[in-house]
Amino acid sequence: MKKITELCEQMGISSEECLPYGFDKAKIDLKVLKRLENKTDGKLVLVTAINPTPAGEGKTTVSIGLAQGLNFIGKHPMLALREPSLGPVFGLKGGATGGGKSSITPNDDINLHFTGDMHAITSANNLLSALIDNHIYQGNELGIETVTWKRCMDMNDRALREIQTPTREDGFIITAASEIMAILALSKNLDDLKRRINNILIGYDKEGKPIKVSQLGGADAMTLLMKNAMNPNLVQTLDGVPTLVHAGPFANIAHGCNSIVATQLALKLGDYTITEAGFGADLGMEKFLDIKMPQLGKQVDAVVIVATLRALKAHGGAEDFNLENIDALKDGIPHLNKHLQNIKNYGLNYVIALNHFYSDTDAEIELIMSWAKENNHPIALCKGFSMGGEGMVDLANIIVDITNKPTTFKRLYESTDSTQTKIEKIAKNIYGAKDVEFSKRATRQLREYEELGWNLPVCMAKTPLSLTGDPKIKGLPVDFTLSISEIRPSLGAGFLVALTKGIMVMPGLNKTPRALEMEIDSEGNLIN
Repeated sequence: MKKITELCEQMGISSEECLPYGFDKAKIDLKVLKRLENKTDGKLVLVTAINPTPAGEGKTTVSIGLAQGLNFIGKHPMLALREPSLGPVFGLKGGATGGGKSSITPNDDINLHFTGDMHAITSANNLLSALIDNHIYQGNELGIETVTWKRCMDMNDRALREIQTPTREDGFIITAASEIMAILALSKNLDDLKRRINNILIGYDKEGKPIKVSQLGGADAMTLLMKNAMNPNLVQTLDGVPTLVHAGPFANIAHGCNSIVATQLALKLGDYTITEAGFGADLGMEKFLDIKMPQLGKQVDAVVIVATLRALKAHGGAEDFNLENIDALKDGIPHLNKHLQNIKNYGLNYVIALNHFYSDTDAEIELIMSWAKENNHPIALCKGFSMGGEGMVDLANIIVDITNKPTTFKRLYESTDSTQTKIEKIAKNIYGAKDVEFSKRATRQLREYEELGWNLPVCMAKTPLSLTGDPKIKGLPVDFTLSISEIRPSLGAGFLVALTKGIMVMPGLNKTPRALEMEIDSEGNLIN
């Protein structure tokens, strides 16, 4: 592993632009983007997946492995990934730094406090809550009647979903689902960050008129808390591939993509930028293409869709997806086909990355590889976990090939479509829903937001475990109705969040959280 200052020098980043946090991580000053603004962008590769099992299927491991594979065959890749949240780290899924030989380092630091971005986001969010409550306490000059802004904390804690303070009823959401996180991920510089913070909706007055941060004040103070967090974080893979880890909005609740500035920086510094969008093509990929890409200024050159035999068997009805089950595997293929069709509908080139697990059998692998070949789907067996870059050469070579092929991107919806139409197009074309049902509350909100002129992109909040809104429904469901319970404005982020029935913006811990299984040695190293 190189010292971070050496890695910066290798990348062409000067000592004034590299802001070290110890020997193994640094922030990169956004002045680099200004200096490189006329440099041609590299290729952009988006990594997505089918709907996973609850423990995840290694999408980040494949992303890291692909970058290592490109490096192994002599290319110059860059990784642009999301920052982990402490919720999953101590909950069910664990960290988000890859696995085995396809990992980024220092993984414990990245998964925990890292460079303090999560704390800055949480502090800015809760400063706004404090300013709102203080304004009400000090006489309420703005006439705030209803507060829509929530406090946040970067932890799974269901007890905080609803709280009662001396001032009002309130509640917490997890930091990764906060609008401040989304704003950080979508802002292009400090001025844009402050502009977006000023545009945050905090609530309504007695006449039902919206009240924004610009009326309350405090945007400069919040921006001050976030000024260092705006700079992307630089780390590396185990074999030295430069990796930008910056911003971490959840994909089932928020828009699921790393920051625009980190992706733009990677595109300037590498020939290939590998980035991921959270969960499956129904969630993160759709949001990347419909929310992030229009603001990024760069079209995706190829999509990698991660599939595993485990997930396919789960979608085929297997109760134990770690055991060989040819019939369940066959029954799970239509689920993969649906995700592939979604990518095709956007007009993008793709490759299936079959992420190898120890429980995979030769017969099961052969079935999927043969099916893909017979149906003209590019596919590569990925062994990054056990072999690092050498185990990802096939995928890397396919990426080099397909990123040189032309694409004709097709939008899912138009910006002029109504919010209801956008939701229905996502539900019917991406999820496969037959119909969309709006609650009375959501119907009223649609009407009110239309009257206010809030016609924005839509960010769907939905379970990642199913194409439907019900996590128990696997495979390729048909004739289902998607229920929309509420639509929340994220005016600073620049989208409307459509919550499906039952979705929680503050997750709870699972029965046996990973926090109970962790062990640390006397040197401070995590050993389990």
